[in-house]
Amino acid sequence: MKHIENFNETTIDAFILLGFGNTPELQTPLFLLFLIIFIVTLAGNIIIIVLVILDHHLHIPMYFFLGNLSCLETFYSSTLLPRMLASFLTGDRSISVGGCFIQFYCFGMLLIAEIYLLASMAYDRCLAICKPLQYATLMSRRLCFVLSAASWLWGIAVMTLVVSLMSQLKFCGPHEINHFFCELAPVINLACSDTTLVTLVGLTVSVIDTVPPCLLTLLSYMCIIAAIVQIPSSNGRKKAFSTCSSHLIVVSIFYGSLIFVYVLPKKEALNEVDKIFSVFYTILTPLINPLIYSLKNKEVKKALRRVVKKCGISMKC
Repeated sequence: MKHIENFNETTIDAFILLGFGNTPELQTPLFLLFLIIFIVTLAGNIIIIVLVILDHHLHIPMYFFLGNLSCLETFYSSTLLPRMLASFLTGDRSISVGGCFIQFYCFGMLLIAEIYLLASMAYDRCLAICKPLQYATLMSRRLCFVLSAASWLWGIAVMTLVVSLMSQLKFCGPHEINHFFCELAPVINLACSDTTLVTLVGLTVSVIDTVPPCLLTLLSYMCIIAAIVQIPSSNGRKKAFSTCSSHLIVVSIFYGSLIFVYVLPKKEALNEVDKIFSVFYTILTPLINPLIYSLKNKEVKKALRRVVKKCGISMKC
């Protein structure tokens, strides 16, 4: 009997990602929609990376963080969307258990890094606006590097712990994941071994790596708004509020959807709602961030013109 149980526990070697349903008439429109989103996301973020590297005018802390964010979101989108597009195109929704863990590891690591990077960016803007005379001293190159590297390394450390615990679980059926990617809760719900430890660790990580950075980010923007109110020029206040509000809206959507999915208690009936909220922080945020943070920025536009002009001159030569 024990031999049979052990055999059954090793029979599951792949999962099925149910995604957004199996309605045939929706597969082509969804494929085209997500393909366009993927192309625009990659193009926008890669343009920012190239500009930050090539234009020396952008070699300041603000654009250093933006370049890191764009690099991160390029990998972030590439972790999820190609697999989703392939499933729409071929109808094959299967993913190996190992492939599922790798996808979740990469996604989770990049997500945690983005959470802390956005908090670092908000802190950077807070110092620049609230303490302009001390900004150059407070936000040194060394601190920029430390904040950026710490974001990436913390994501790697946390996900190494979580995925190592997940890899010890046994899966013996069912094998359908009611999501469009390998997410923690839907995956461990399929385990036929004790999931208490990994569930507890996952919840702890979700709270620690979501709530404090969110509060720090909101506090930074509150300080920024308080400083903007004191600007004597009405045009200056209007321009600053426009930029700040657009940043705050994107950050609120990002953190709000994360808190809903990972922190708030769930019921089975909310699985479909979870998928909708997951779209915000997995697909829409990497698409919107380049537009909100960079491509609407005058300095970035000037840098783009300078780089295009240099490339044009080089091609003529």
